[in-house]
Amino acid sequence: MSLVARVVPDVTGVDKVFDYLIPSELHDAIAIGDRVRVPLHGRNVPGWVTEIGSTADGFTDVDEAKLRAVIKRLGFGPSVEIVQLAKWASHRWCGRLRAFFVAASPSTLVASLPTARYQRDQVKAMGDSEVSLAVKEKRSLLVQRGPLKSPVDVMVGAALVGPTLVIVPTVVRARLFASSLKRHGLTVAVLPDEWDSAAGGVDVVIGSRTAVFARVPQLCGVVVIDEHDDSLREERTPTWHARDIAIERALQLNISCVLVSALPSVAAKVWAGDRVLKSDEQDAQSEWPQIQLVDRTQDERWSNSLLSSEFIAELRDHSRRIVAVLNTKGRARLLACASCKSLARCAACDAAVEIGTTGQFSCPRCSTQRPQVCMKCSSAKFLTLKPGVSKLREEIAQAAGRKLADVVEVTGGGDDAVAIDQSKMLFVGTEAALHRVHEADTVVFLDIDQELSAPRYRASEIVGSLLVHAARLVGRSELGGKVMVQSHSIDSPVLQAMATLHIDQYLQSVSEMRSFMQLPPFGALAQLSGTNIDEAINTLSKNVFVNVSASHDGSYLVKASDWQVLADALSEIEAVKGVRLKVQVDPARV
Repeated sequence: MSLVARVVPDVTGVDKVFDYLIPSELHDAIAIGDRVRVPLHGRNVPGWVTEIGSTADGFTDVDEAKLRAVIKRLGFGPSVEIVQLAKWASHRWCGRLRAFFVAASPSTLVASLPTARYQRDQVKAMGDSEVSLAVKEKRSLLVQRGPLKSPVDVMVGAALVGPTLVIVPTVVRARLFASSLKRHGLTVAVLPDEWDSAAGGVDVVIGSRTAVFARVPQLCGVVVIDEHDDSLREERTPTWHARDIAIERALQLNISCVLVSALPSVAAKVWAGDRVLKSDEQDAQSEWPQIQLVDRTQDERWSNSLLSSEFIAELRDHSRRIVAVLNTKGRARLLACASCKSLARCAACDAAVEIGTTGQFSCPRCSTQRPQVCMKCSSAKFLTLKPGVSKLREEIAQAAGRKLADVVEVTGGGDDAVAIDQSKMLFVGTEAALHRVHEADTVVFLDIDQELSAPRYRASEIVGSLLVHAARLVGRSELGGKVMVQSHSIDSPVLQAMATLHIDQYLQSVSEMRSFMQLPPFGALAQLSGTNIDEAINTLSKNVFVNVSASHDGSYLVKASDWQVLADALSEIEAVKGVRLKVQVDPARV
């Protein structure tokens, strides 16, 4: 009898598993998930063991005499349950298995694991008792808390029951939370740097999205902080989402999954159902800063400028530290009626329209065309709104009565390693300003309509996420934090929800729209692109269980009733010879 290891090579572009003999001296050393070195096409490459079987049981269909042997064991990799989770995720997001093993492995070789360090029995902090009870009873739930409410109590409440995995949007926030948890007396491992400590055993393992694949012994609960944040989504293919991985991992292990959010995503709300833990009305008010909506259709004095009267009054209060945001990335062209100032929208899907080659309004989301006529007042005259950050910097300096050097321009295009001058009181920039400025008294969104009306079905969720970021930024203001939102569409459901804190009504309306259009989470959606894919698309179009449509940028959109049907259909066309296919399941920008 011989043992055989099924190995995924750590080689870019190789999407196969290969069988190798395990030498007798390594029988007791190699386990599923371990990193090994194997021969492949004339060279020795690293890889991961996904399965181990015996030739006596017919584990491999390759002649034993032709099997090459594993050269050596390199170190620890993902555990058995993570290997199974990676296989599920590979099918779910139609991606290569190697990508998930890379995310689940340490950046350096780990030959041995440290001794477990558990101290939760010595912690005196109570944490969130309702979360503790849910984790103890293996119940999953959605915790809805405002951005000014720290989620540390939720983490402590879960960690008091047993080893807990915490996923946060960024590594910076992971380190901040880790410091707080250590002050409570808990042992903490921050990924990716402390992968070995996490695998050895600690009270809390915390990290960004890849930490969802962390090796955590005796795991009792998974907590996802800010589950609505797009940073939890992998931008490269496969486009997996840490929230969905966490939910599936908890399901496979029969443990609790706790999602925490100030403005839950539709996917989280549908998943949770009535398993939602919310603050009472009075506490909810204290968990949010003031959110002021500025109706640009009423400001006649500054109708041709992004500097509203309210914003100028704020600028002239030199005691306040102000961040002005104008996100120019990926924006749709915005056209406003010259008479009533309302935005030009699509009559079918309500997205912002642009002027097409025929001179008519064209919708970039659903391709509907119509004449250049305002749907509110029937005017045929429109203004194009196309300001730039650099020009705004000059206008803001003049309106505030300050020198141009006193206004700092912040964008994501520069070198983030170069720290901006945090001593200044005025900042203007793209969304990057929300992440690079440390504290503020006021955050102003100069033109939220370009995100609100973008040709994406998740546009309102993206806007909500930006507002939550801003609310957290002004949360520590001693002068009273404020978020100002300038818009031509202040009746937008997401803006009204943030201003009035009637979040459930907004989620209900968005859920109804998604359900009607069979968009995620009520259906499955994928974007396909690549070379030589016409034949594959023709084959896919014949599948009665999916709907294929061409996109305006040359890619294809594929819809199905659920992700299982979609994944099964896409797995068939990926095998077509000569096709180089890029698949984005649940695309973020569609």
